[in-house]
Amino acid sequence: MTALTAVPAGAAPTDGPTARGQQVEVFAEDGGITRAEVSPASPYLAERPPALAGDGDVTPIVTNGGTDTKLDVVVIGDGYTAGEQEKFRADAAAKWRELSAVEPYATYRGLFNVWAVDAVSAESGVTGDPDRATVRNTALGSYFWCDDIERLLCVDVKAVERYAAKAPQADLVLVVANTAKYGGAGYNDVQSPLGYEGIATVAGGNSRSGQIAVHETGHSLGKLADEYFYDGQGTYQGAEPAESNISTLTADRMRGEHAKWYRWLGRTSPDGGTVGSYTGGGYYPAGLQRPTENSIMRSLGREFNLPGREAMIAGFYRHAATVTSTTRAGSTLDSAGRLTVELPVPGTTLRWYEDGRELVQLRDHTTVPLSSFGFAPAPRGIGHRLTAVATDPTPAVIDPALRPSLTTSLSWWVTG
Repeated sequence: MTALTAVPAGAAPTDGPTARGQQVEVFAEDGGITRAEVSPASPYLAERPPALAGDGDVTPIVTNGGTDTKLDVVVIGDGYTAGEQEKFRADAAAKWRELSAVEPYATYRGLFNVWAVDAVSAESGVTGDPDRATVRNTALGSYFWCDDIERLLCVDVKAVERYAAKAPQADLVLVVANTAKYGGAGYNDVQSPLGYEGIATVAGGNSRSGQIAVHETGHSLGKLADEYFYDGQGTYQGAEPAESNISTLTADRMRGEHAKWYRWLGRTSPDGGTVGSYTGGGYYPAGLQRPTENSIMRSLGREFNLPGREAMIAGFYRHAATVTSTTRAGSTLDSAGRLTVELPVPGTTLRWYEDGRELVQLRDHTTVPLSSFGFAPAPRGIGHRLTAVATDPTPAVIDPALRPSLTTSLSWWVTG
């Protein structure tokens, strides 16, 4: 892939405001990615009627557990009328399938809940489809030709926030627009009071637009930098970036200083080739290195590279747990009962401890009769502490600083 040329700031829509201030990513049909600065408000957001039937209804698309132990994805539709909400929910489920088919999502599907929030629009479709003269009255004001770029699909950020707040929890937000026209946008510097860190917009009827959401979650979950760059941007002169996938260091210096992705150097990466130090990234053609030639953080249709996968898995576990149970942790149990825990990720190891002593015979048992623990009689009113410790031993995370996030423990008190 050749270096990208920066998209010049174009004129705002002739009937909309010219205010700017929101950084977004632009996704071309050939997989190339650039950036633009747009208004966070949509010039096409019409005043809402007092109430539309079904507006704001929440439907679970994927339920794997409570919001406190799962990563919650909120999908909001735009351009779907009251009679098209079933179509929206089908499109929402399809986008989740596209996203979760990509590694490491595919392996870690059990860590996610997905919620669909109905945003009922007065008109069907999206402004700018099929042409820039077309204007639709929709709940989120979605529109193509944002910043005079045809495939840039912008929304009203405050309207998205209002609907995201209706879901039980929002860690990631995806807007699915009722259009088959390829396009989308990545709002990756949103700081929401709800706690999510970005918004991705995609075309609900376009099978390639799901890749936009994959790239955007590289920013919000993996805290990854963009690995593309612009011709004419010059040489990076700043400090060492905080992001794990760009660096001022060459491969030799990484090895010598035990810095950045040095542990992955020389290994075959799922996006092709071997991990090394490739010149260009973070928007600069020189002065910054990236781990591989062309991962999804550089262009769509690719895989996360090895350092990227590691960062994504660590990001999943910022929101989700390696072990869960429908029996509330900290509660007191009777030794005549049974206890069940769930391990959402295949291959997770499970260890049981009684007052700090491992019960080796119960390793990896997810359902255990409490009478099998051999508890000594406890003084009246005082129980024994029972602890389940689950660890994801994945070889995809090798940084010792990230390994602790791959272990979760739950404890209960048992009397008998």
